[in-house]
Amino acid sequence: MGSLAVTYEDSMPFHHSDTARSDVPTSFEADLIPDGFEGSESGLTTVSVHPLGVKPLGNAYMAHGNIRTNAGLLAILPDELITQIMESSQLKQFQWHGSWLSTYLGVRKERLSQIQCDNLFSDALHRPFLCTHSPLLPHVLNIPEANTITRLGDLTSAEFAAHWADRPFILTDPARQWPAFHQWSLSFLREHYGDVVFRAEAVDWPYSTYSDYMSNNQDESPLYLFDHSFVEKMGLKVGDVGKGHYWPPACFGEDLFDVFGDQRPDRRWLIVGDARSGSSFHKDPNATSAWNAVLRGSKYWIMFPSDLSYPAPPGVYVSEDQSEVTSPLSIAEWLLSFHTEARRTRGCKEGICREGEVLHVPSGWWHLVVNLSPSIAITQNFVPRTHLVNALAFLKDKPDQVSGFKADVKDPYHLFTTRLNGKHPRYLQESLAEMSKLQMGRKRKWEELVQATEAKGPEGNEFSFGFGDGDDENVP
Repeated sequence: MGSLAVTYEDSMPFHHSDTARSDVPTSFEADLIPDGFEGSESGLTTVSVHPLGVKPLGNAYMAHGNIRTNAGLLAILPDELITQIMESSQLKQFQWHGSWLSTYLGVRKERLSQIQCDNLFSDALHRPFLCTHSPLLPHVLNIPEANTITRLGDLTSAEFAAHWADRPFILTDPARQWPAFHQWSLSFLREHYGDVVFRAEAVDWPYSTYSDYMSNNQDESPLYLFDHSFVEKMGLKVGDVGKGHYWPPACFGEDLFDVFGDQRPDRRWLIVGDARSGSSFHKDPNATSAWNAVLRGSKYWIMFPSDLSYPAPPGVYVSEDQSEVTSPLSIAEWLLSFHTEARRTRGCKEGICREGEVLHVPSGWWHLVVNLSPSIAITQNFVPRTHLVNALAFLKDKPDQVSGFKADVKDPYHLFTTRLNGKHPRYLQESLAEMSKLQMGRKRKWEELVQATEAKGPEGNEFSFGFGDGDDENVP
């Protein structure tokens, strides 16, 4: 393949308020440069050549040979199926050796045989390599002004409820008061919690094992430590403002899911990840809102509203009931294929959340997030008064999509309304009335649509769009 040149500006375009930090660390851009890139007068250059010589499938049409024939009976299977078969091997107790193959074999990475595969043509093998070594810089810099997520110092709970509950924003001040912000680092976590087992996507590893993996891997989508029991495992104290290792930013107000008590669904997570790790497009569970505080590193966010008048994010395909979401497997593949289109899509919001900053995710918003450097973050879901209707409607209308509750909670909606009626009866009554009003509005719109489609034009003609100029054609 040819070389890929990347250029970037000397500073990053951030929209900020008077209370927000406007300085950009001089080393920030350097932190985003992937391994294997070298500087030049024109920017960053690399030649994306697979170390074993694997090439894209299309190159096979002009090749003089193809070693796929040496695979015997396996040659009749698609490459994707072969890789799935090989990935089915389970690793439980092990020491990380720098790659999945060397770890599985129990040998150091440098002792592996380097078999040249110059005549092997496979998108299933080459595409992940291309995605792994594609730069993030072109996608996270030069954010259009209209897309930029607003940056604020802090908000009062009244300001949040009145003006900001439906909008993403970044707070630059609250998390800087946390003891966790001043204490925690990757080395601190390893020193104090190296033997603690955390969940990293589909595996449970001691932090020391995850730390070894994080510092030495070449994965297209690095595993993301995402643990909902970290407070208990680490013996942390989470209290009101000024108490504990950290506390929720005060502006978000009361979390109405607190009425569940010890029966509430999972709500908070420790997130640790290498550069390029993250979460592909999704909405937060149970129609909750969320905040995400970066303690170390930096994260790029791209977000879209949930309103049905807005399109879904490009490359994201959603079932009619929104229970199933299909999108590219890796964040890098989505960025390569759809990011340019996404920036031009109505409703798109983007921003970079840096150390000590907190990003707000409104209820129902689509979002993708990727670490730009090795990062530590804490995130928490909550239900503010302004989005109580969303949570109630979700629990009532989509019981098959409700998640995070323990097995003993058989009917979350009934339990929620019962607890709310005991503590906040006025909130419940107002929200149920609003739900009924919204439901009647949807029913009325549906009836109007049905009537319109059944309507006939004058003199028995078939339905007409009626553009008003008299020249529109009949629609059969």
